[in-house]
This record gives sequence, C-alpha cells and structure tokens, in this order.
Amino acid sequence: MSDDHDARRSRPETEESYGIPEDGEGMLGWEFVVEGMTDERNYWVSTTLPDGRPHARPVWGVWVAGTFHCGGGERTRWARNLAAGSEIVVHRESGADVVILEGTAEKLTEESADPELLERLDAAYEEKYGVRHGTPFWAVRPRKVLAWSDYPTDATRWTFE
Repeated sequence: MSDDHDARRSRPETEESYGIPEDGEGMLGWEFVVEGMTDERNYWVSTTLPDGRPHARPVWGVWVAGTFHCGGGERTRWARNLAAGSEIVVHRESGADVVILEGTAEKLTEESADPELLERLDAAYEEKYGVRHGTPFWAVRPRKVLAWSDYPTDATRWTFE
C-alpha cells in the first residue's frame, strides 16, 4: 500500500454537531498518514480477546514498503489475539495529529514472507529503535484510515477495497 490510489478519500461520517465540513476542501493528503506512521515512536494497537472484549497496548512499529509493520512475540496476549482473529486497530500515540488504521494483520514469518522484506523490516527497526526485531512481524492491511490534525476542518477518511 505505497500510496492511496486504491483508496477512496472522503469525510468521516458522524454526528452533525461535530462540525465536519461536507465538502472536500481542507482534507488531508495521504502524505500526512505516511509521515505520521513513519515518524511516530510508539503506537497503540487494539485487538480482541477470546471472550470478545477489547485489548489495547502500546507497541513499536515501522512503515516499510507502504505498509505499517509491528512485531510481537508469539506468547504476547495481543499476538495470540491476532492468531485467533486478524482484526486490528492501530493508532498513533498522538491525540492531536491523529492517524487511525482499521483493518487486518497478516503474520509474517521466516517461512511465509519474502526474506528481502524481513531484512528491510529488521533494518528499519534497528535504525529507529537501536535493535533488530526478528520474526514474527505483523503487516497491517487497512480497510479504513482516519486522520486529522485540525479537527474538524481537516478530518479525512480513506476506505480501501
């Protein structure tokens, strides 16, 4: 997902009282998402526990090949949640410069992923955090992305097919 060419950009739908403009003037460009997901140090992920309750926790992550990737050990609660069901929400740590990815997570292992991609992910982790992560990684495939930095005037939504 290197750009938003396969996404439809529009305004989020919510209560009229929130004041989100109806026209497209002032909507954010995809570069806001890319920069925010590249530059942030910490991210929040939400997954679903086996009993259906939500589970949120902070993680590290990297934006590589146009996709957000994060890593988690096999025994962590959130990785076990993803093994049972791939639904995920990823949110930048910032509550002012907001990017929220809603979609599914694909597990990348040494057996299932391109070795060149895995090397790029480890190199990106090392550059950003000073450590190599190693597998598994999770690649987040969004269905919807929400973003804003001057709510409600620039609130923007991208929906993917």
